[in-house]
Amino acid sequence: MAEENLKRRKGEDRGREDRQSIQSHEPQRMNLQKQANLFLSPFEITYKNIFYFKVGLITGISMIVGTIIGSGIFVTPKSVLASVEAVGPCLTIWAACGVLATLGALCFAELGTMITKSGGEYPYLMEAFGPIPAFLFSWTSLLVTKPTSFAIICLSFAEYASAPFYPGCDPPPVVTKCLAAAAIVVIAIVNSLSVKLGSYLQIFLTAAKMIIVTIIIVSGIVLLAQGKTDNFKDSFQGSKISVSSLSLAFYNGLWAYDGWNQLNYITEELKNPYRNLPLSIIIGIPLVTVCYVLINVSYFTVMTSTELLQSQAVAVTFGDRVLYPASWIVPLFVVLSTLGSANGTCFTAGRLVYVAGREGHVLKILSFISVKHLTPAPAIMFYAAIAIIYIIPGDINSLINYFSFAVWIFYGLTVLALIVMRFTRKELKRPIKVPIIIPVIVTLVAVLLVLAPIISAPELPYLYCTLFILSGLIVYALFIHLKFSWAQKISKPITMHLQMLLEVVPEEEVTE
Repeated sequence: MAEENLKRRKGEDRGREDRQSIQSHEPQRMNLQKQANLFLSPFEITYKNIFYFKVGLITGISMIVGTIIGSGIFVTPKSVLASVEAVGPCLTIWAACGVLATLGALCFAELGTMITKSGGEYPYLMEAFGPIPAFLFSWTSLLVTKPTSFAIICLSFAEYASAPFYPGCDPPPVVTKCLAAAAIVVIAIVNSLSVKLGSYLQIFLTAAKMIIVTIIIVSGIVLLAQGKTDNFKDSFQGSKISVSSLSLAFYNGLWAYDGWNQLNYITEELKNPYRNLPLSIIIGIPLVTVCYVLINVSYFTVMTSTELLQSQAVAVTFGDRVLYPASWIVPLFVVLSTLGSANGTCFTAGRLVYVAGREGHVLKILSFISVKHLTPAPAIMFYAAIAIIYIIPGDINSLINYFSFAVWIFYGLTVLALIVMRFTRKELKRPIKVPIIIPVIVTLVAVLLVLAPIISAPELPYLYCTLFILSGLIVYALFIHLKFSWAQKISKPITMHLQMLLEVVPEEEVTE
């Protein structure tokens, strides 16, 4: 009787998913760990049932805040200031980046509630433009943008974690890179074991980083109340404003905001996505924007522009001047902050690999699910391995520029897809519908961000990035469109061996 009730309830859940998922005519499956078997009796609970978990509103907000507030606000203030060379434009850039991130996230909220598939931009590009742009996005994301982001965050973690052991000098590169690689491995293991474990870790680390954010902001407010306003006088004097400098400033500022679209990568695992996706965005991103502006204000209460540019670690310098002798709190909580950002990035980016594998655009095994833990373990492991490769020659500043150029190409293309589907897919249900002017603004800004550095200060890395993206067309033609038989003969035994080794199966087999 219990088994019949369980099957009936699962059937009802799948029926609800059919009504919600308006972009796909495929049979609905148990997509990862969205099902919450809270109705099971103690006799029906199995090892696998324990790990069913839904991502709710609190976890969604934590995922956005925890992913955005990471290494960026502790690494890029120097780069933003160096681009515009004055306090006033610097603070304006930070606020403008927050507004742009919010507008972009609202566009993604419409897309996420209209097309309730995991994978972020991938399913939206597939629906609007077909498989080729979607494949180019997955090709670039899997091999460039997502692992690069993961590598940058973990390198930042390693620098702050090793700094106390090397006072007065920079830690050896081999130390930071080994620490960064270790962080990637640990985070990948945690997220491969359980969605529930990864989510709880995210909430804890988000709480930890909000503590250090609160400490810095409150300290700055107290200093302002004490009259520490000298560095804000004539704040626009001596600024360097040009197309090139503004684009570089926005690149670095938007890197600190990167993560505003992270919930779109786990739409299938959200509880009530029509409500929780937009609410998480509306609450999370403005909260981050206010924090970022106030943190920068706090920095300038104790440091001049010159002192901030000369600082090896801005947050540590702030702690040394304001919190001494308890200044050790700052690097400790910055380490926890970067770990939280890395965990959120891994949690969501692994789903992109999973969705690409499910669509047949990468090895099929990357869409398999762990039998024991019901997580996309192969996808997460693949993502972590690529990130470790980027750490070997990695330099944070060059990686940020390389990342930002590539990612805004597809942000702009995805928001353009929203505009296109307003006319080509009018029949789709849109629980959230933003004014058309918002996606138009975001698309135009994305075009400017991509073209401005190429026109004003052309460099070879931008050409290399463009060529790499376009090389995906060759891969698509040979392995996806033509489907060479020899490639399938090679991949099939590899898939079988890895399947047995990792104990993973296709997701449709998990429901049976």
